[in-house]
Amino acid sequence: MDSFTRNNLIEYLKDFTTESRWETIQKVLKERTNHITIVLEDLHKPHNANAVLRSCDGFGIQDVHIIENRNVFGAESTVSIGAHQWLSLNKYNNPEKDNLLDCYKSLRNQGYKIIATTPHEQDQDLNDLPINEKVALVFGTEREGLSDEAMKEADGYVKIPMHGFSESFNISVSAAICLYDLTTRIRQSDINWQLAEDYQKELSLLWLRKTIKASDKLIEKFLSENS
Repeated sequence: MDSFTRNNLIEYLKDFTTESRWETIQKVLKERTNHITIVLEDLHKPHNANAVLRSCDGFGIQDVHIIENRNVFGAESTVSIGAHQWLSLNKYNNPEKDNLLDCYKSLRNQGYKIIATTPHEQDQDLNDLPINEKVALVFGTEREGLSDEAMKEADGYVKIPMHGFSESFNISVSAAICLYDLTTRIRQSDINWQLAEDYQKELSLLWLRKTIKASDKLIEKFLSENS
């Protein structure tokens, strides 16, 4: 669909939702960012995985990248409170590829610096992580953490400063802390962190489709009348 048709379709569909709903969609879009993204490697506990998605939505992260080499990721609305439906979930699960390298390559092509999260002492503290470049934070499984390959192929490492006996937080807490720190800092900076206008339009249409009952039939009608 070309941008002209898409924009007209958005205007058409707006009439089938409430004004307050449309205003909410636009407000949320203005707060969304892909300057920061999250990568999840082989998470196997649905509760923690979906809690991460809820944090992504809450802190305005739009894109999430999910590597499924060993474990299949399932978005469960009872845990994420439906947050997953408003996010762009990019899954890497081709059995004939190295999905981690495929994910990293895709992110680098988009200009991301890949940062592995780890509690090791030699790593950079979270509040010292530069935000001038696009950042992809990589989180691993709840028990083992990131794979050796994920660590080896990363561009850098970051840890959350801790002051107790515990060495680390669980993944959902870690992700929430990292996202709070980074999104707060980019919003206080002069970085152009908001989504590109074309991406916002794409999401406007997608979210309208999710919001409006029988949206597929309305779209079919619009396209047939404007072909």
